[in-house]
Amino acid sequence: MDMYVVDAFTDELFKGNPAAVCFVDKWPSEELMKKIAMENRFSETAFTIQKSPDHYLLRWFTPGGEIDLCGHATLATAFVIFMQNPDLGDQITFTTSQSGDLVVTKVADRYEMTFPSFELKPIAVTPTMTAALGAEPQAAFLGRDLLCIFDDEQIVRDMEPDQAKLAQLPGLLQHATAKGSEFDCVSRSFAPKLSVPEDPVCGSGHCHIVPYWAQQLGKHNLIAYQASARSGVLYCEDQGDVVKLAGQAVLYAKSELNLA
Repeated sequence: MDMYVVDAFTDELFKGNPAAVCFVDKWPSEELMKKIAMENRFSETAFTIQKSPDHYLLRWFTPGGEIDLCGHATLATAFVIFMQNPDLGDQITFTTSQSGDLVVTKVADRYEMTFPSFELKPIAVTPTMTAALGAEPQAAFLGRDLLCIFDDEQIVRDMEPDQAKLAQLPGLLQHATAKGSEFDCVSRSFAPKLSVPEDPVCGSGHCHIVPYWAQQLGKHNLIAYQASARSGVLYCEDQGDVVKLAGQAVLYAKSELNLA
């Protein structure tokens, strides 16, 4: 099995979000895919099957199991396919079992993905949230994930959450975000329920973050910054039911897995 390691949402090695991309002829067992993801210990390992030159099947696994949507591993997969096939054109469609068809378009040196937006339901800020995050949010919303809003980006940048307490909060992931000074918004993403303490740059998380800030800021196009230790930049467009996320990527490694 060929496997590539790609740093996504960055143009520099050792920044952005690393993802593994595995090319397979048929789906391995779910147990094997989870073991490979656990061995890699990245936020996500993508598995993909080619159906035609510009159409692939795609699944994503965290060290904690399969996930329904992942932005950076989708970007990483598209990056490798375009790299391998320079005459391909500018679009790839990924068919997924849990998020439908996802289209990635190559625009200059960026890879633009169209993802479904998550509907955000306002929920009460609780003492449990404050204890887990180490600071009191000014507002909270629930989609697939929990989105907590803060009034100062430095709070988000300096945050050292309690992972055990985070795992008790609602939502598959937990995101902390604030209006930015240099960027439109600054965020961090945590996923202890998926055995990922912090996702360095979370594409699917921005399907929550971007709709919120687009409404708050009264603009459709945003530049978002993920303030993890690795950091990353996402070029985003809110289109109502969908969010466009674009970013760059760089190849770190290619390997062959010895699974015999």
